[in-house]
Amino acid sequence: MTPLFNGNFSEKLTRFVAEKNSLGFSYEESCRILSHFDRFCAENFPDENMLTKELVTAWAHRNDDETAIAFRARLTPVREFARYLNRTGEKAFTLTQKYAKKPYHPVPHIYSQSEIAAIWSAADHISPNSQTRYQLRHIVIPAMLRVLYCCGLRPAEVRKLRVENIDLTNGKIFVMASKKHTDRIVMMADDLMDYCREYDRRVKRILPEREFFFPKSDGDAYTHNWFVVTFRELRKDAGITASGAGLPRLYDFRHTFATHRLYQWMREGKDLMAALPYLSSYMGHAHMSDTYYYIHLVPGQLEAMLGYDFSKYEALLPEVECDE
Repeated sequence: MTPLFNGNFSEKLTRFVAEKNSLGFSYEESCRILSHFDRFCAENFPDENMLTKELVTAWAHRNDDETAIAFRARLTPVREFARYLNRTGEKAFTLTQKYAKKPYHPVPHIYSQSEIAAIWSAADHISPNSQTRYQLRHIVIPAMLRVLYCCGLRPAEVRKLRVENIDLTNGKIFVMASKKHTDRIVMMADDLMDYCREYDRRVKRILPEREFFFPKSDGDAYTHNWFVVTFRELRKDAGITASGAGLPRLYDFRHTFATHRLYQWMREGKDLMAALPYLSSYMGHAHMSDTYYYIHLVPGQLEAMLGYDFSKYEALLPEVECDE
């Protein structure tokens, strides 16, 4: 993404983003936020060319309709920009964590098989649209959701997959420069590989030279907001309502993949402690504690489903946190 900055901070913002890109950060969503910040500065502080406390705290005003997560996401790139300026010798006010504390992570929704089937069915029944802008939507959405769940990928990883990242001969997905800037290989099950081959043939008829495996009709990758909004529509169509503190999310497919895998291994009588490193590697976790988190989610459900004695894993639970 080429950032478009036009205000007094345009050159500094451009250099800042270039530094982030050179370190392996795509900074796609952060560029969008920084573009809004650039316009905010031009409209409200047109004569200011330094990140003063007055300017930055004005940006840090939380809107009435803004969630805690969205508010924190809006502040983070600006805080990083201020740190960059301080490193390069320019005085800049840096927001502290008190302005946007990391929000509490609710217990994820673990989809049942019937819920997954209902969402897939809703996606499969998206009507074809003759408008050029939407001619791929009914083909792409069902495939994205199947890969999301069946491979336990992060939503951003699915959106950004390129054609060159998918080996449909051997069933390999090459996830490049994902979280923590690591690459990994994810294997597809045979039925998913067959599905993706047929999907690929259908899309090639419309976009024979596409770059992204799951493209918009203009060939670009879908955005985060598009994927979220589309999923909300499908969730409603599938009749899935709130679970606990909130509505099920796209990211919960990743949590569901992990817990369903644990269920399967336990049904097969496998030793979880021996199997967990494989799950950790497959999911691209930087630390085993990230994978232990899924043990933290499921003990009551496992006991109810399997009559399994979970006590021997309790020592793993106290220090587990979700930080994905």
